[in-house]
Amino acid sequence: MLLRMSSLFLRTLREDPADAEVPGHRLLVRAGYVRRAAPGIYSWLPLGYRVYQNVERIVREEMDAAGFQEVHFPALLPREPYEATNRWTEYGENLFRLKDRRGNDYLLGPTHEEMFTLLVKDLYSSYKDLPLSLYQIQTKYRDEARPRAGLLRGREFVMKDSYSFDIDDAGLDASYLKHRNAYIKTFDRLGLPFEIVSATSGAMGGSRSEEFLHPTEIGEDTFVRCSTGHYSANSEAVITPAPEKISLDGLPAAHVEDTPDTPTIESLVNAANAMFPGRNFTAADTLKNVVVTLVHPTGEREPLIVGVPGDRDVDTKRLEAAVAPAEIDAFEAADFAKHPGLVKGYIGPQVLGEESATGIRYLLDPRVVEGTAWITGANEPGKHVFDLVAGRDFSADGTVEAANVVEGDACPVCATEGGDGRLTLARGLEIGHIFQLGRKYAQALDLKVLDQNGKLVTVTMGSYGIGVSRAMAAIAEASWDEKGLCWPREVAPADVHVVAQGKTGKDDAVFEAAEKIALELEAAGVRVIYDDRGKVSPGIKFKDAELIGVPSILVVGRKLADGVIEFRDRKSGAEAEVPVGEAVQHVVAAIRS
Repeated sequence: MLLRMSSLFLRTLREDPADAEVPGHRLLVRAGYVRRAAPGIYSWLPLGYRVYQNVERIVREEMDAAGFQEVHFPALLPREPYEATNRWTEYGENLFRLKDRRGNDYLLGPTHEEMFTLLVKDLYSSYKDLPLSLYQIQTKYRDEARPRAGLLRGREFVMKDSYSFDIDDAGLDASYLKHRNAYIKTFDRLGLPFEIVSATSGAMGGSRSEEFLHPTEIGEDTFVRCSTGHYSANSEAVITPAPEKISLDGLPAAHVEDTPDTPTIESLVNAANAMFPGRNFTAADTLKNVVVTLVHPTGEREPLIVGVPGDRDVDTKRLEAAVAPAEIDAFEAADFAKHPGLVKGYIGPQVLGEESATGIRYLLDPRVVEGTAWITGANEPGKHVFDLVAGRDFSADGTVEAANVVEGDACPVCATEGGDGRLTLARGLEIGHIFQLGRKYAQALDLKVLDQNGKLVTVTMGSYGIGVSRAMAAIAEASWDEKGLCWPREVAPADVHVVAQGKTGKDDAVFEAAEKIALELEAAGVRVIYDDRGKVSPGIKFKDAELIGVPSILVVGRKLADGVIEFRDRKSGAEAEVPVGEAVQHVVAAIRS
């Protein structure tokens, strides 16, 4: 159906909305694609819903082509399945919970592993029924503490989530690869550049995990690439190559020194070099011990101390990935008061570790291996201990990947293979994530089938998600210029924007010609927006066409008297004059090339 601007439910804005943080979000609001209903919640307007439906169609077509079958679950879900997997608790405050009139607990689904698992358990019981892959495209709900960037991180969003069910791990590997290939085809069709990077599974559990990240400066994720091209990973999943252990024989004894006025690592290093001029200390020779609070889904607060080399900082996202489903909070002055054994600013590992009287877990960076010597706090105000040796003078409760990754770090793959690859950092936006869940949910919900020998075995599962509404927003963020949006053709709300230049009563011939061309284009299968507004200036019409961002613009105006119209490519800005009689043929050829 021909979309006429005179009747289209649309109001474009000349000014940026005050609450829009990123360019694509600003333009989606200004161009009349979405409107904010509440923080993190948006309404789709006609043009926006057209684009969203195109994205959804592409996702669905690729899922169907891969042989996956579509189902659809309710968004309102009972508590009991999530109790069985402990996620009623683990999701913590991110879960929207509610009660019905009888007092029964329900939730708004943040994800549907439990429901898929129970559905297959209800209907299938034999290895002959497997492998099986099911998917849905469904609205999800998460009570984000800080919704941001419009559709990119909201409280209500649409996901395609699919799940594979296999009799063994070999089957899971095959299902995982099928989904991975389907995702590559999907994002290629959506016109979204992407990197496939190793990732953590977090609270989802499971083993192998990869993210599809769209490289962009507005991305929330940092990812790394190896200079050799052999490795890429979300920074949360980067494994630190640990150095070789050092023999403890002959190492100097630890000694405490007065180090007044050394509130920073830099000032401590300067003081150390002044005291021992022949040593040439750097920040990497210091060990700083950072205290944080783990907030568990139950609400329990647990102190944790993380030791990292002084030339590093604790990366909260890396630490949260390591301790999931717990979250990280600050360790405040009141917390120090409860733990007098911790001397703020001078915490040393001598009072920490497995036999610690503080009762606080102590985790170390993998670089702190046996035999390495450190400058660190002496657990006395104004004092540090030198030559404190790991494995001799202190120990820990374990290791943790929590230190920030920096440009030029050694590639973990190259390090194990004798190479010298180095890591470079980039920002990315997660648009897809695939997991090998294994048997976590099948065991919790008792999903078993009979194998070839008539023995009950637990099914192994994979989980695969695409943020459908987020993908639409990501395309907007990747497809704009100073004039407005520039949609890829397959997701655009229309193929061509026909602009009648002039005003009714004065330029009737222009409107008649534009109407005729628009109708003929529609009859030829071209999706058309026709700006038939008779009392709007040409300047405003052009600005609206550029703002809305349809790939092709056809201008019927002052050159009609010469028998030509103007055809413009929205993205490149290229223009061509086309004879009126060839307009439809020219447009059809251009959009199908």
